[in-house]
Amino acid sequence: MIAAVIPAVPGLLGLLVCAALWEAVPRLGLVDPDFLPPFTTTLNALRGELADAAFWTALGDTLTGWALGLALATAGGILAGLVIATVPYLRELTASTVEFLRPIPSVALIPLAILLYGTELRSVLLLVVYAAFWQVLVQVLYGVQDVDPVADDTARAFGLGPWARVRHVVWPTALPYVMTGVRLAAAVALILAITVELVIGAPGLGHRINVAQSSQAVPDMYALILVAGCLGVLINTGARFVERRALSWHQSVRAEDPA
Repeated sequence: MIAAVIPAVPGLLGLLVCAALWEAVPRLGLVDPDFLPPFTTTLNALRGELADAAFWTALGDTLTGWALGLALATAGGILAGLVIATVPYLRELTASTVEFLRPIPSVALIPLAILLYGTELRSVLLLVVYAAFWQVLVQVLYGVQDVDPVADDTARAFGLGPWARVRHVVWPTALPYVMTGVRLAAAVALILAITVELVIGAPGLGHRINVAQSSQAVPDMYALILVAGCLGVLINTGARFVERRALSWHQSVRAEDPA
């Protein structure tokens, strides 16, 4: 138990130092408190937000867009990656298309999302799925590429069919890459969900941040930004926990946790 707590101590100390600096900078007059209120003022605003039912509705909207978008992107990325990587010559045929579409910023598609779906949840899903899909797809392609040719040839020699080889040879090799892709996609999905809400006014934390900023409720704005940051930490921590559970058999995880 103590060993599990000790690694978190430096991180907690870092947060305390940041909070102390946040409190001191406006108090000392280094920054106008109207633009950066002290940390304690932001905490008071956060308590007010937590007591507001509209805040929890906005949080639920953001998490709904994030979860649905991540689920769709993960399923699509895994399926497309396995098909592209295992079907002969398909990877060569799609390589240029993937490299053309992948670098396009999702925010550049915001006008298209507005034209298609307005400020509905589907606009958020369109951009979240587009951004997160590539994170998973590319990692799946790398994972399949890392399959040992000897193991694949051995499976063929024993008469395993294509999908049996995917299940017993390809998938165990690709799974660490898949989990990395899902972890990256989870963070990207949250960023896009809040960004889309902020820009187009879709219901959620991003829209609430925009309303607070436009109405000069600066402490509330920072409180909501703080919530978004905490969400990111929780999502990353949860993704790492799931990753360690799913890869408990893998040598990389076993090396980190000898027990």
